[in-house]
Amino acid sequence: MSFSIFDLSSEVLRAVRERGYQEATPIQTDAIPQIMAGRDLIATAQTGSGKTGAFLLPLIDRLHRERAVHLSAIVLAPTRELAAQIGREFELLARHTRLCAAVVVGGESMERQLRKLRHGAQVLIACPGRLIDHIERGTVQLDRIAIAVIDEADRLLDMGFLPQLRHIMHRVPRARQTLMFSATMAAGVQRIAREFLTDPARVEGAVSEISAPPETIRQVVCPVTNDNKGRMLLELVQRPEVTSAIVFTRTRERADRVGKLLVRGGIKAIVIHGERTQGQRNAALAGFRAATYRVLVATDVAARGLDIPDVSHVINYDLPEAVESYVHRIGRTARMGKSGQALSLVTPEERALLGQIERTLHIKLEQETVAGFEQLQIVVPKPVRLFSSARMRVRPSRMRSPVF
Repeated sequence: MSFSIFDLSSEVLRAVRERGYQEATPIQTDAIPQIMAGRDLIATAQTGSGKTGAFLLPLIDRLHRERAVHLSAIVLAPTRELAAQIGREFELLARHTRLCAAVVVGGESMERQLRKLRHGAQVLIACPGRLIDHIERGTVQLDRIAIAVIDEADRLLDMGFLPQLRHIMHRVPRARQTLMFSATMAAGVQRIAREFLTDPARVEGAVSEISAPPETIRQVVCPVTNDNKGRMLLELVQRPEVTSAIVFTRTRERADRVGKLLVRGGIKAIVIHGERTQGQRNAALAGFRAATYRVLVATDVAARGLDIPDVSHVINYDLPEAVESYVHRIGRTARMGKSGQALSLVTPEERALLGQIERTLHIKLEQETVAGFEQLQIVVPKPVRLFSSARMRVRPSRMRSPVF
C-alpha cells in the first residue's frame, strides 16, 4: 500500500518520498495505524521486514504534531550497530521537522554524548548499559517519556539485558505508549510483554518463529576439512563475482585469525567484533560501506542491525549454533530486492548443525565442490534435537523491496 493511506503529516510523507519508498511493507501496513491510534503494540518482525520504519514514522509524526521540546521518546536496541542504524534512519525521516535524536551507546566518549544531550534531543536511541550509565550520572531524565520502543526484544534477552531493561522501564512514566518488536515470540518475550505493555495490539510480520530467507539468496554448502578452511576461504573471496563479502565466524579469536589470513593473502579485509572499541567498529563499517575494504569479518554481533545494501556474498566460515543466527547472517545479502549468495564452509564435524538448518527451514541446501580441494560430501544425519528451534514452524518470507 502507498504511504499516503496513513494520516502522516506532509513533512513526514515528503521525507518518505525523498527516501524513494513508495509502498509500505506488511509490517508497516499493520503496525502504523495501531501506533497512530495510541495503542501499545507487540510485533513479530524479522530483520529486513521494514520494522524500523514501522515504529519511526508514527513516532516522528506524533512528536512533530505535538511540537515536542523535551526528551519524549526512547528506543532501546541490543547492539551499537542497530542503534546507529536507527539513528541514521531517524535523521532521514525527520529531516523536514525540528526533531533531533541522540544515539547513546557504549564504547564512545561520554563527553561527546553529553554534548548531544545538552544540545536538546526529543528522541534517545540507546543500548541499555550506556543509558543506565547516564541515568545514574543524572545526565538523562526519563520522567517525560511518552513513547518507549523496545527493538529486537528477543536479542536483548539473549544478551542478558533483562535487569537493565527493567531498570530503565521502571523509570519511565506509566502513562506511556510502549512498542515492542521481536523476531521471535519465545516465552521470555511474552513475559516481558505482559510486564511492560498494557492491552497491546498484536501484529505478526511472520507467523512463525523463523521466517525462511528470501528466495533471492542462493544458499550453497561447500564441503571442506578443518585443515583446508582457510585455503578455501581465500579461493572463494578471490572469485570475480565476490565484490563485497561478510565472513562470519563463531568466536572473536577466530575472526581475528581469519582477518589476518585474508590480509596476508592480499585481500582488503577488516574485522569487527565485540572486543573492538566503538571507534574501531565505526571505522570498520565506514570503510566497508565505502568499499575501502572488500571483506568484513564479523562475529554474530553484526548479524542484526547491519544494513549495507550492496553485499554480494555472505560466507559462513563457521556454521552458527542456532538456526536463527544462520537466517540473520545470510540476510545481510540480497538487500533492497537485490540477489545474493550465501556460502557455508561445512566440515564433517558440522554436519549436525547443517542438518538442523535444513530441517528447520524445510530446505535442502545445494552442495558445491570447490575445484582443487578434496571432494567431500556432507551427509546429513537423521533428525536430532539440538535446539529448541527444531520445533518451530517456518513459512516463506513475505519481504518486499524496498524496506527500511
